[in-house]
Amino acid sequence: MKIAYIATSSIPSSTANSIQVMKVCQALTQQGHEVHLLIPGSGDLNWDELTRQYGLTNRFPITRISSVKALKRFDFIFKALELAKTLKADAVYTRMLWVAVIAQLRHVPVMLELHDVPAGRLGKPLFLRYLKSNSKKLTVMITSALGKVIEKRFEISIPEKSIVIAPDGVDDARYKDLPQPVEARRQLVLEEGLTAVYTGGFYKGRGLELLVDLAREFPQVRFLWVGGKPEAVAGWKTVIYNLNLKNIQLTGFIPNEQLPLYQAAGEILLMPFGKSVSGSSGGNTADVCSPLKMFEYMAAGRAILTSDLPVLREVLNENNALFYAIENFDDLKAKFTMLISDSEFRDKLSRQARTDVAQYTWQKRMQKIVERFTEDL
Repeated sequence: MKIAYIATSSIPSSTANSIQVMKVCQALTQQGHEVHLLIPGSGDLNWDELTRQYGLTNRFPITRISSVKALKRFDFIFKALELAKTLKADAVYTRMLWVAVIAQLRHVPVMLELHDVPAGRLGKPLFLRYLKSNSKKLTVMITSALGKVIEKRFEISIPEKSIVIAPDGVDDARYKDLPQPVEARRQLVLEEGLTAVYTGGFYKGRGLELLVDLAREFPQVRFLWVGGKPEAVAGWKTVIYNLNLKNIQLTGFIPNEQLPLYQAAGEILLMPFGKSVSGSSGGNTADVCSPLKMFEYMAAGRAILTSDLPVLREVLNENNALFYAIENFDDLKAKFTMLISDSEFRDKLSRQARTDVAQYTWQKRMQKIVERFTEDL
């Protein structure tokens, strides 16, 4: 198929949104589809930089389309859809409800991937219009929970035949043959010692306050925080300095290309999500999220310690991760103690996670989506 992926992602950037979009495009390309990514902006992109930034191995055409912010991206949407028509795309793929609705008005087949409930005053009426259209469409939900939340909030029933549940994924090949933690730390020139790693954004609800408390309780353990925007990293460095904590190291942003090695440097990988979780796009996704780091952690083959956010149990279970009660530091401390004192238990969890993640590769995900979309073509 020839697919036009229309996105408003800022590329290159460190946002999970942009990473996910690039991984989807690469996976579609690897499946043999001709993918054109259409994004706002101007100027040329440096593919060597993109390869490092996103950990890519396959290239695909990316077209930047000039856009006026005052028009709230509507000029971009119309230009992108016109370009998709010029390209003779078989379908449009997007995470933007407005793109899907306008594509339908133009009788363009569309795959709409949703990561949250359509928001704003027009969220519900637009989504209902999208659902009622007779044009060829497929709605991709990143979790089963998301579909249920949308149905409850909008008081509707979404036909099963029009949706597919497809959690996020991982580049499994990039996580094969990773070194053991001691060797990974040596390669990264990190201090030696049992290490717990957190990777990802430093947004509200990510549980970093709990990790600071954990570091105070366990001075013998090294804590490595990977990621974060410069201002957030600076803020947390100040907090850590004022507390005189010597066992927390912050790397700041690192290219996605290097991420597997940093995750391999830990015996324990941390996901301390709170009851309310903010993302790069804002909003609260705690009930419906499918975190990229979850699949990366599984692929890294390390013990995962996570808050017991119900939606995470669509992928994780008692055999491949250790759960603690959300925002409960005493339980977090108890579960962390279990992991640092029992290497066999850590190994058992990590082996099962590594086995289970095989079904969550980006290629398998996109194959499932496209096969479902083309079932009745």
